Amino acid sequence: MREQTVWQFSDDRGQLSTAGRRPSRVLAYVQAGATLWDHGIHPWAIFGSDHDGDTPDPAKTGSLPPAAVEYLGAGSALDADTLLRGEPDLVVAVSYGGGRVYGLAPETAKHVEEHVPVVVIDVGQARTLADIGDRFAGLARSLGADQTPAATQDLDAARDRLRTLAAGPSGPRVLALSPAGQDQAHLARPRMWPELRVLMELGVDVVEPAAGPGANWSTVGWAEATALRPGILLTDIRSNATPLEALGPNALWAAPEGAAAVVPWNPEPVCSPQAHARFLALVADAVEAAQRR
Repeated sequence: MREQTVWQFSDDRGQLSTAGRRPSRVLAYVQAGATLWDHGIHPWAIFGSDHDGDTPDPAKTGSLPPAAVEYLGAGSALDADTLLRGEPDLVVAVSYGGGRVYGLAPETAKHVEEHVPVVVIDVGQARTLADIGDRFAGLARSLGADQTPAATQDLDAARDRLRTLAAGPSGPRVLALSPAGQDQAHLARPRMWPELRVLMELGVDVVEPAAGPGANWSTVGWAEATALRPGILLTDIRSNATPLEALGPNALWAAPEGAAAVVPWNPEPVCSPQAHARFLALVADAVEAAQRR
């Protein structure tokens, strides 16, 4: 007798996952796990990518308390046995296009999917942040999450505030980058990052690096980055980026006058209304402060 399907979800590969009961022991890539947490779904465990280390990156975990979930490791250090040892009944992964599971070796991902349903959400540049958020919200609802109208209202308010400020006089130029040591920085090409595209849609003047090599980033020296004269610096705070404090004084962020305001930025954002509203609020605060100078 065939098992009755009680739960099902079609992921961004067009692949339908089904189960005889609603999954409750969820293993997720850290970004996905933190997003589900904000929707009220508590993952059993999380895993990272090759950019991560032996402990969860706090830039990626958002509101998810590290002590509340098990961390199985990251990237190529993971094998299928490690991922399956706790008997998860669902794996939630992300992809940057093409359906490939990010953070796991292809053979590992294939072996895992032979034993447990795997849902893949596309978080790549081809998707809008709203689309990504809707997909995670739909998955969370399928797993038993309640609607969170207050979170949506907060996001709407944050968007309206930033849009109003960006339309005001003397809007500061915003540069997003990932510090890469003493000699260089990776400047984000904003149209390739869903969260940065939102800023542009709201009227924020986000700097577009010069054309050249690099689809997502333009790698330049610090002098070239400083010459762009941004008023606000969105700085990658993931563990694989160099912290600004480790670089010492720099004319871009530490000059006595005219230094850019620094706003923390996670290029792998938690894709929930709450997290996005917090990011927009930080940018709005910086824009408002710049306009008062």
